[in-house]
Amino acid sequence: MTAKAESPKTADLPYFGAAAVRTAAPWTTAVAALERALLGAVDPEQDSPRLFSPAPGGEFLLMPASGAGYSGVKALTVAPGNPARGLEKIQGVYVLIDSDTLAPLAVMDGTELTSVRTPATTLLAVSRILAATPGGQPERPRVLVFGAGIQALNHVRAAHALLPEASFAVVGRRPERVRELIAALAEEGIDAREGRVEEVPHADVVLCTTTSTAPLFDGALVAPNAVIAAVGQHGLDAREVDATLVRRSDIVVEGRASALREAGDLIPARSAEEWKAIKPANLRELVQGGLARTPGRPCLYAGVGMAWEDLVIAALVYEGGTRK
Repeated sequence: MTAKAESPKTADLPYFGAAAVRTAAPWTTAVAALERALLGAVDPEQDSPRLFSPAPGGEFLLMPASGAGYSGVKALTVAPGNPARGLEKIQGVYVLIDSDTLAPLAVMDGTELTSVRTPATTLLAVSRILAATPGGQPERPRVLVFGAGIQALNHVRAAHALLPEASFAVVGRRPERVRELIAALAEEGIDAREGRVEEVPHADVVLCTTTSTAPLFDGALVAPNAVIAAVGQHGLDAREVDATLVRRSDIVVEGRASALREAGDLIPARSAEEWKAIKPANLRELVQGGLARTPGRPCLYAGVGMAWEDLVIAALVYEGGTRK
């Protein structure tokens, strides 16, 4: 009789902290892993919806995902009052699970995992949309970034890795935060400067990475053929871009079902019934070459964050840290 393999004890599970997550998932590696997943078995339309539950002073957020080899769940807490106390608004962990036995394999920093997978997914979308630009993509893209938090910082880092010839300008509500972000980038050898909303018409790429619930700029000002990524918010009551931009743009979404549930940037501009009829391209279709851009129109990528992305990066971190 063959002995049954023991499941790892909880105390024996490897833990990957923030530094380990960053080391195992550099930007180009993370983007390549997401693209391989989309070219393989991952279908964003089959992704599990995120689950919310009340918590003291905030809420719990659970994001489960399943795959052939690995499954997992990200467990986060959202505490809106924390920033005023000098604490992080969102905190949590990721539990990676063996799909065959459902045994836990590892635990890792869920906040850092989010900080990596979101920009990696955005830049996968932006780079592929740029590649489909009528007449070819700009040799030196001008990138305008809205936001001065960790997502803005990491989106510039990821954009620099994927678009090494790009120039960067950063727009934020608090000039001191913008200057701190620019200084942090300078220490890493990435040049950026303070930007202004008035630069929107001249940008080739606009990255919206804010917590704003109101549009950041007039969508009529966006240049023809420009690429805009609105990824800082999720929820039907939150938006970073206006209906004008949505209606004049080609649209790419992470997943159509997730966009209908949570993409506040899209739903006010058109009804759910209209979006079902339009059927905008999702990420899988984008990387498979299914986007035909309309000459003279901007292209808007609307991202809300999906559980399959966490699973792809968590597997990358685990394999990089345990299979050496």
